[in-house]
Amino acid sequence: MKDSIDAILQPEQAGYLDNLLSPPDALLMEMEHFAEANNVPIADREVALFVEITARAMRARRILEVGMAIGYSVVCLARAIESEGLIVTIEPDEEMIRRAEDFISRAGVRERVRIERGRALDVVPRLTGTFDLIFIDAVKEEYEGYLDAALPLLRTGGAIIADNVLWKGQVAGEPRSPKMKASTEALRRFNEKFMRHPQLRSIIIPVGDGLAYGVKTSE
Repeated sequence: MKDSIDAILQPEQAGYLDNLLSPPDALLMEMEHFAEANNVPIADREVALFVEITARAMRARRILEVGMAIGYSVVCLARAIESEGLIVTIEPDEEMIRRAEDFISRAGVRERVRIERGRALDVVPRLTGTFDLIFIDAVKEEYEGYLDAALPLLRTGGAIIADNVLWKGQVAGEPRSPKMKASTEALRRFNEKFMRHPQLRSIIIPVGDGLAYGVKTSE
């Protein structure tokens, strides 16, 4: 969810690109309005679209999402996979789960989604099977831990995407406030690790608040 017109591009460029995006349907618009009104962090519209397009391009059948919130990106991803596909998504907050259950059910994709309750660092090590796509968008200080826990579950040739890795420009400069220092430093460490990981072919792209995108090249 954007807190300004853009955190990376110049305002006129960001406005131009935003205007090119097709408007979301009524349900996604409702979710965006709910997130804004209740200060719930969800993926930017272009980030959700990018992840959805990735799932479609690779014909993903099993997707792992770390950080569900109200299920905005879950709905986008579930619409991108076949009816027999599965999205495993993780969320510790029961109120967020209740809201997400409603939105996901109304989207008509509930049968494609399995919600795992709990902290991702506790849940991911318990998961079995392999995934085609992993999307990380949760506690920034824990990104390195998510990568370590989730990468063994990603099939070779699969993609892993992490959101907010430029952190409103703070990773390239200074934290905006003392309370942002820990998350900023954690994301710097994550970005270094992600870009140099021996099992990944990686890039960081200026979409939304920065996306780390990697393809697993080896076990």
